[in-house]
Formats: sequence, C-alpha cells, structure tokens
Amino acid sequence: MRFEGTSNYVATDDLKVAVNAAVTLRRPLLVKGEPGTGKTVLAEEIAKAANAPLITWNIKSSTKAQQGLYEYDAVARLRDGQLGDERVHDIGNYIKKGKLWEAFSSPTLPVLLIDEIDKADIEFPNDLLQELDRMAFDVYETGEHIAAAERPIVVITSNNEKELPDAFLRRCFFHYIKFPDRDTMQAIVDVHFPGIQKILVSRAMDIFYEVREVPGLKKKPSTSELIDWLKLLLAEDMPLEVLQSKDTRSAIPPLHGALLKNEQDIMLFERLAFMARRQS
Repeated sequence: MRFEGTSNYVATDDLKVAVNAAVTLRRPLLVKGEPGTGKTVLAEEIAKAANAPLITWNIKSSTKAQQGLYEYDAVARLRDGQLGDERVHDIGNYIKKGKLWEAFSSPTLPVLLIDEIDKADIEFPNDLLQELDRMAFDVYETGEHIAAAERPIVVITSNNEKELPDAFLRRCFFHYIKFPDRDTMQAIVDVHFPGIQKILVSRAMDIFYEVREVPGLKKKPSTSELIDWLKLLLAEDMPLEVLQSKDTRSAIPPLHGALLKNEQDIMLFERLAFMARRQS
C-alpha cells in the first residue's frame, strides 16, 4: 500500500513519506501536532486509502492499557453464580474484547487508531510496549494466546500534553504535523469548499493568520476552526466589505467565536481594539 493522500485529505510530501515508512516497517506511526491539524482524520483516510476497517480506541484520563486487550467481569460472574445461571461454567462469557484484540483478530488487515495517548496515565504507553512489539498477548483466565496473523497498521496521536517514555518512542515511527503554510491551507480549503470565492478566502486567510500571530494568544485557531469560520461566513452571507475593512478600531473578526475559544483571548482583542481607538 502506498499512501498518497485522498480526495478529502491534503497530505504534504513529508507526511506521505512518514505514513509509507511506518506501513513498510509495520511500526506504529506516532503523530503529533497542534489540535485541529488533522491527526485523527489521517487514520481515517489511511483506512479509506487501504480499503481497510478502522478500529478506534479513544483514550481518556481513566483509560488503562489492560482495557485495550480485554476485561474480565468477575463481579458479573459471581452474581450469575449466586443466581444459578448456567453461563458461569464458561468463563469466556465474562471476557470483553478490547480494541487491540479486535485488531489482532480482524479477518482483514485493519488500521488501529490509538487516539490522544497523552491523555492517559504516564505508565500507559509502557504498559503497551510488549503487546505492540509482539502484536500478541495472553488471556490468562482462558489460557488463550491472541496473536495478529499480520501486523495491523497502527496510528497513535498525541497533543503533546505529556512526554512519552523513550522505550515507547523507540518502537514508533514519529512524525510532527507542522501547521499548514498558506499554500497548503489554500489546498485544504479548496477540498472543503470547491468553487468558493477566491477573494473571500484570501481575505479570510489574511485575518486568520494575523490572529494566529497576535502575541500573547492563549490558544491559536487551528485548521478545523478556519474551516468552521469559513462555513459560517458563507452561511451568514457575510459581505466581503466587512472582511476587507482596514478599520483598526474593530480588532475582533466577525463571528469570532469560531476562532477564539476562551475569554482571555477575546479580552486581548478587545484591549487591542481599545488601544487602536485611543490612538486614532
């Protein structure tokens, strides 16, 4: 399989190289980058390109590595035993398969997405080292040995909230998705809005990149937020004159709630507008 991007996903050359290298090596592809730069969508598009099933494991702060393998519900078995249920004689009735088990036993080569691994406890990646290395594990309650017939394509995303252990990083092929430059962003917009007015996009992108460059911004708007903002501008039929206005007294962009996501950043822009009014 060679990944060249898809009609719905603009992949830069270095990203294509990273995906194809990870697939060739059959090592997990660890993808980092700003939130909203398309890390999760990448796994979905790889699955489409490979015509493979996508198995998604969404990681939370409470997620444990064992849950990705399987979970044994001993409490349910005890309760059923007290009620005289015949199911208690087969312990397999109380084994719940995890996402890694699903991926290892898939009849066709799957894409396994481990999404936002840095949300979990710091020990989480270390607890998966052996299973991701060998692509196999044992179910101690039943004595089964679960092994992948073919190593699945594994994509792991991280927002860089926590440092990952060196031993874990050594087993991955790493790629950092840089924030798109203007040409790449234009290509992304064209995919989402074919035929959109070029002048509108040009001015909207001017404002978008100007907002990202404001010093002291707590959260810079991402690619997905630009797409949402353009969608709103089109839905509201925003006059082009509003975007083209050079009035520095109006520092906050129209429909700014799509771009600015916390009160500190809105207050920052309000202060900039106030300072511009005083200077004028």
